[in-house]
Parts: sequence; C-alpha cells; structure tokens
Amino acid sequence: VGAAVPASATEAAAPAYSTNSDLGTLLDNPATKAVLDKYIHEMISNPQIEMARSMTLRQLQASSGDTLKDEVLAKIDADLAAVPAPK
Repeated sequence: VGAAVPASATEAAAPAYSTNSDLGTLLDNPATKAVLDKYIHEMISNPQIEMARSMTLRQLQASSGDTLKDEVLAKIDADLAAVPAPK
C-alpha cells in the first residue's frame, strides 16, 4: 500500500526563489541579488528598479526589451533554485 506524501514534503521540493518571486525579495537577499547581478546587472543597478520591487521578473519581461529573454530567465531560475530558503 502506497503511503501518501505529506504536503510539507511536496512544498519542500519547490525552490524558495524563482523568477516568479517579487523583485524586492530578490534584491533584499544578498544571495539572490548576486544571481540577478550576474545576469541583469544593468537592469538592477538602475535607480528606477525601485519602482518595480513589487513585480516579478516574469511580469517585467514584456517591458524589458531583450534584457529578460526566456533563455536568461531560465538561467536565473536555475541559479535561484540553488539558493536555500531563509531559516
């Protein structure tokens, strides 16, 4: 008889951070900010980025020109997935 997987085990499998996390959260964490800096330094170093803190990178994609292409977001997602959740 198969045992049911507890909800907490399923939730643990999801990464703590992704391109669907709000930008403010990613910018406030030194580890996740380093990931953003690696791929989109120009974008996050612009003072106007503060106005987008409540948005996600996925939401910003449409207005970012070539900066947030699907390939770039996939790389950011992969690196963010490696960042552990805060304790």
